[in-house]
Amino acid sequence: MTFINSFGIIIKNSMNIILFNENEISQRLSLKDPRGEHIKKVLHKSSGETFEAGVINVSEGVCRILEISDKDISFIYESKRKVSPCYKIKLIVGFPRPIQLRRLLRDVVSLGVAEIHLTGTELGEKSYLKSNLLEKGATNAAMIDGASQAKSATLPELFMHKTLNECLDFLFADKYSKEECELVLLDNVKPDLRLSDAVQLRAFENKTVIAAVGSERGWTDKERNAFEQRGFKFYSLGNRILRTETASIAAVSLILAAMKKL
Repeated sequence: MTFINSFGIIIKNSMNIILFNENEISQRLSLKDPRGEHIKKVLHKSSGETFEAGVINVSEGVCRILEISDKDISFIYESKRKVSPCYKIKLIVGFPRPIQLRRLLRDVVSLGVAEIHLTGTELGEKSYLKSNLLEKGATNAAMIDGASQAKSATLPELFMHKTLNECLDFLFADKYSKEECELVLLDNVKPDLRLSDAVQLRAFENKTVIAAVGSERGWTDKERNAFEQRGFKFYSLGNRILRTETASIAAVSLILAAMKKL
C-alpha cells in the first residue's frame, strides 16, 4: 500500500502487522489514518474479524474489530506475546542525503538492528544534520514502516551525533569493551578483510557487532585513525563504491549471516 503521511513522505508498505503506540491501542482508529485505510481497503476486514497488531516495543497480538463506521474502526487488542529483541548490531552511519535516510532507516529496521547511530562526518554535507526529517520526527515514521514490513513490533534505538568523535565516545563510555564486541569498519581504501570472509568463518556468532558505514564521500584518514585506535577492523564490500544506504543494507545482511541469523 502507498500513502503520504503527515510529513509529506510517500511510504510503500505491506503492513504485515498494524502497529500502535500505547496511547492509541484503546482508541478508535480513523479511516483517514493509513492503518485504518489499509484494514478496510487492503485487508477487506469487517466487524467480528481480526488483524495482526502490535504495541511498539511492548507486545504483539491480534485486534478484533467491534465496528467499522463511516469514519473509524472500533477494536479490542489482545496481547499474545512480548516483543522479540533486535539482533545485537549497533550501526554507525555517516549522515546520508535525506531521501536516502528514509530508505536506509526502513530497510535496516526491517533487518532487525538494535541501535542506529547517525553521525556527522568530516566529508559529509553539514546541512543534512538540520534536515526537516529529523525535526519533524519522520525518522520514526520510516522506522515504523520498516518494522511493520518485517512483521515486528520492535523498533531500534536511534541516536544523533554531531561528530564521529562524539559518536565513538558515547558508544564506548563504559558500555562496551573490545572483548564483548566485534568492531567492523566498512572501508574501501585500506581494508584488512572482506566482510564475506566473516560469513564463511561465522566470525560474529554469539557476538555483539558495532559496524560503521561512511557518508557518500567516505571516511578521512583522521577518521580511520580514530576507528583504528578504538580497535575496529577494516572490511570491504568489494571494489565498487556503494551508496550509503546500499552499503548499510549489504553490511547488515552479511553481518547477520556471520552471526548465523540468516
